[in-house]
Amino acid sequence: MKRQATRNAYAERIDRVLRHIGANLDRRHSLDDLAEVACLSSYHLHRVFRMLTGETPDEALRRMRLHRAAIELINSSSTVERIAHRAGYGSVVAFTRAFGARYGHSPAVYRRSRQSHPFGHVPQHKATVMYDVKISKTTGYRLLGLHHSGDYHQIASAFDRVGAYGAAHGLVNPTTDFIGIYFDDPQTVPTAKLRSFAGIGVSEAVKPDGDFQIMTIPAGPVATLLFKGPYPELERVYQSLYREWLPASGREPADHPCFERYLNSPQEVPPTELLTEIVMPLKAT
Repeated sequence: MKRQATRNAYAERIDRVLRHIGANLDRRHSLDDLAEVACLSSYHLHRVFRMLTGETPDEALRRMRLHRAAIELINSSSTVERIAHRAGYGSVVAFTRAFGARYGHSPAVYRRSRQSHPFGHVPQHKATVMYDVKISKTTGYRLLGLHHSGDYHQIASAFDRVGAYGAAHGLVNPTTDFIGIYFDDPQTVPTAKLRSFAGIGVSEAVKPDGDFQIMTIPAGPVATLLFKGPYPELERVYQSLYREWLPASGREPADHPCFERYLNSPQEVPPTELLTEIVMPLKAT
């Protein structure tokens, strides 16, 4: 019992650090500052943080900043120089090197290729070739996680917290489902009012505490689309699913929002290798 209490305490400390980093991406974070947030010696913070998250604080910050930069390259008109500076790089050259190593393209090429077919304007032949939708049945999910309000692209910080909490409580293993539920359409709902949920699959025996809550996804038929690529590109996949597949399928969506099941993570593979299942619950026929 004492051992679990100690693990819980470490989880709470690292949770505070993740929230602090996610809420202050533009700040420089020294090891001493983060150790103070965690109420943990700076000599041990790195090891505890890596034990629960799989990366160091510096790696987590760089990943979060580059993720935000990828979103800005697609959705904003900011110059590459400005985006590089905001991501913490002193020169475009350094930013280009880091971005290319993670996303497989230079910032300019990434922006040009992703903006050539803006969201909602993907050619039909391209959507048909790229996305294979399968219909199956799910037995449902019971999720432990956190509600997130605002930009869907920022839910990564909630998943970081959920992952660290799950690792501290022995809830994460190679078969654990990481699932995000997205309640609103980002094309019609103001960004500040978007609602989502970041969770991991757990058994009935697991009870939530603190900010963590339980969310269920009912069993039933679903349409599933597997996408390989960076998370910022998922919205155009949704556009294809709703515009192309759904009208031609003869099916109706159930009274439950779409959700995403993440088959690997940004800590394990580069963004170009990320595998995401977009799942649309369907009404039974």
